[in-house]
Amino acid sequence: MVGIYGNGVALSEKVLDYLWGRQSVSLYNIANVDTPGFKSQYITFEEEMSRRLSAASSRSTAPKRAVSNAIDASRYKLHTTWEESSRLDGNNVDMDQEQVEVVRTAYQYQYVLNSINNDINRLRNAAKSF
Repeated sequence: MVGIYGNGVALSEKVLDYLWGRQSVSLYNIANVDTPGFKSQYITFEEEMSRRLSAASSRSTAPKRAVSNAIDASRYKLHTTWEESSRLDGNNVDMDQEQVEVVRTAYQYQYVLNSINNDINRLRNAAKSF
């Protein structure tokens, strides 16, 4: 999506996808809070995204295209917490922590969505002046 929008909208879109996945995993953990032996899961993407973007932006030839490719190539990682368990049935879902994660992710999602809307509204207002 390199063009009038640059890479900002593509990056925001990718972050929204990751946050949606994080929300889904947290809700899956909550749904399995009473399942014996269930191990909670979580998603990370920030480190890989940062690493890929840093490597792409340091390239001297076509940095916009390299950044766009880095955004497209980034993937999230699903982790399972195997070692931790505070219950006798082997389930390690911490309901308080999962609820905090759901709310935090919802706020992050809303923030990124508002950012995209603001960018598009600025472009729309700039186009109206012509």
